[in-house]
Amino acid sequence: MADAPNAAQGSGLPDIPEALAAPRSGRSLQLVWLIPLVAALVGGWLAVKAILDKGPTVTITFVVAEGLEKGKTKVRYKDVEIGLVTDVALSPDTSRVVVTAELVKDAHKYLVEDTRFWVVRPRISGGTVTGLGTLLSGSYIGVDIGKSDKRRHEFVGLEVPPVIATGAPGREFVLHAPNIGSLDVGSPVYFRRLQAGQVSNHTLDKGGKGVTIKVFVNSPYDRFVNSNTRFWQASGIDLTLDAGGVKVTTESIVSILIGGLAFETPAESVELPPAPAGANFKLFPNAQLALKNPEPDVMKVTMVFNESTRGLVVGAPIDWRGIVYGHVTAISPVTEKTKKTRQFNIKVEAEVYPQRMRPRDAGDAPVLSNDRRRALTNTMIERGLRAQLRTGSLLTGQLYVALDFFPDQPKIKTKPIKKGEFAPDELPEIPTIPSSLLELQEILGSIGRKVDKFPIEAVGADLQATLKSATRMMDQIDNELIQEARGTMVDLRAALVDARKAIETADAALKPTSPLSQDARDAMREIARAAAAFRVLADYLERHPDALLWGKDKPPAAEKKEESKSEEKK
Repeated sequence: MADAPNAAQGSGLPDIPEALAAPRSGRSLQLVWLIPLVAALVGGWLAVKAILDKGPTVTITFVVAEGLEKGKTKVRYKDVEIGLVTDVALSPDTSRVVVTAELVKDAHKYLVEDTRFWVVRPRISGGTVTGLGTLLSGSYIGVDIGKSDKRRHEFVGLEVPPVIATGAPGREFVLHAPNIGSLDVGSPVYFRRLQAGQVSNHTLDKGGKGVTIKVFVNSPYDRFVNSNTRFWQASGIDLTLDAGGVKVTTESIVSILIGGLAFETPAESVELPPAPAGANFKLFPNAQLALKNPEPDVMKVTMVFNESTRGLVVGAPIDWRGIVYGHVTAISPVTEKTKKTRQFNIKVEAEVYPQRMRPRDAGDAPVLSNDRRRALTNTMIERGLRAQLRTGSLLTGQLYVALDFFPDQPKIKTKPIKKGEFAPDELPEIPTIPSSLLELQEILGSIGRKVDKFPIEAVGADLQATLKSATRMMDQIDNELIQEARGTMVDLRAALVDARKAIETADAALKPTSPLSQDARDAMREIARAAAAFRVLADYLERHPDALLWGKDKPPAAEKKEESKSEEKK
């Protein structure tokens, strides 16, 4: 090895340094391995953080998966995103769709037993339009958080969004009706024409004979609902033809288009505390029936009419001298067997309100017992109380039952009432009398029967013979009168001829050239001259009144006396 440098120098090549072995270091890990280590630590930390931050997973079943997409559909509560749909699949029996959603970390407290889920999409229901925003952003799952303490992770989604959010101020009530009418979920509920709530749900009863409707009345209107409150259908236009005439009633334009309900407490009712949530009420078909009987005291009676009841309907009023005393509840035929034959009549059942006939001095007297009511009714019947059908409206032809006293009717003796003698379902019967129209028909019928019995043909023959005799007599009288008139006319014509001659003679005598006229003019001139002479005489006598004694020639003494008087005057 020592000769190698010398050989290199001898050959003219440059010197090559000698390689020396370096000593081995004690560090085994190189810096290059720090990068994957740090990456592994970061990945592990992120994995742990992801596990720690992962929220609960919830399973929701729907009928269809319309608008739902895996990895895109959001879960929102009050428009705040709280989760994402991670899977959409069919149930094992393929009857429903199972949606799996992953919620945020703090969503554990939202998953309670009464929490509700539904798909938000465009809908028109109950006169409201919802979900229009999803036309651009797509459908999402809405959440309504419940208040239960029991945890749950599997839910059945609602097909229709809930009308009332959990915790909304107000109370829910239950209504029972024979049919739902035009109502739907979300239909408005009115109180004095103000929208006070809405229909929250409706179901068919188990027996299929009616429906159950749940309504939610918002606060503060819910405090006006008590045990005597009446609910009725306010849908569309209520056109009523009854004994009072034609009536048209409606709540609002919205109720005409989509239907609705209304409630109110009768003004005559006593003040009661608010009804509790879930209280049950009867749903009436209209306001008239709902507010017809505000009194809780009701008495049932029957009436039997032996005439046609066409125009009398259930709900017709029982009138007591202009006051509504009750209403008809049922109309049915009944057969009564008499000694000779069977008689078919019409039985009318009614409800009357005894409190409306309380005496003025009754005050707060307690409600009369059933036996006392029957005794009072019997007393009124003995005094002439009768029921009569009357026409309430000429336009509709509707009838009503009028109660009044008719002293001229035959007396009816009733038996005394003993305590507990009548069964609860045995109703007192009020006697009836024929209606005024029926009485008029009977009178006209009686007149017609009398007219039928009258011998019209014989009377007609006699009358015809009498007329012939009268005609002959009149002809004879006419002939005699004509003959007499003819003679009278001849005499009258002769008289007229004589009168004409007299007029002609008078006319000739009155002509200016006639002698009579000349003599008349001469006489008039003489009368005029006599009048002038008389005027001169009167003037002279006025100046010389003594001429009546002495004449025109006076004595000398008188003349001298007059001359002296005239000189004295001068």
